[in-house]
Amino acid sequence: QVQLVESGGGLVQPGGSLRLSCAASESISTINDMNWYRQAPGKRREWVATITASGSRAYADSVKGRFTIFRDVAENTMYLQMNSLKPEDTAVYICRAFTTSRGASWGQGTQVTVSS
Repeated sequence: QVQLVESGGGLVQPGGSLRLSCAASESISTINDMNWYRQAPGKRREWVATITASGSRAYADSVKGRFTIFRDVAENTMYLQMNSLKPEDTAVYICRAFTTSRGASWGQGTQVTVSS
């Protein structure tokens, strides 16, 4: 499996910004797609965004226009730029990598708290 380590979470006020990182243990150019998910206390894990090997991107309606997923292949790292944060964005953010040969790998997550 691919080892994934998230970072960049923290406490931010409503309307603020954060950038999350997901560092992979191998070249991300070989990964079919990479995703961000999030899980709030007492709620189911929900999909946030995807970036494919070709660079195509998709977003959940709840974050569209506020979040941007991108990657740096040279750094083997995927990012999630989060702007205009809302209290309802509070959750543990988890990255996922999928390859057809090995299936899905998950990181441990990073906490994002949006509060005044």
